Amino acid sequence: MSAGVPAGRLTEQDLLRELEQLHLTRNETFLHGSEDALREHTARSFELEQEYLRRNPDRQVDPRRTREGARGEPVHGH
Repeated sequence: MSAGVPAGRLTEQDLLRELEQLHLTRNETFLHGSEDALREHTARSFELEQEYLRRNPDRQVDPRRTREGARGEPVHGH
């Protein structure tokens, strides 16, 4: 599986830092990484994101980032 400290053992600060780094490198990995690199990146991203959600079940959700809320947004360019 993916390298690194298991997500459940990371401090909150380390978890957030790793998530931010993965999100910053996602596009480059997707466009130019090997199949193995993309698979590992995806697995680690999922592991860290699931841990974040487990720790923050009541996180604040922006209503515009929901299906219902997005329907109320004007379509750009039209």
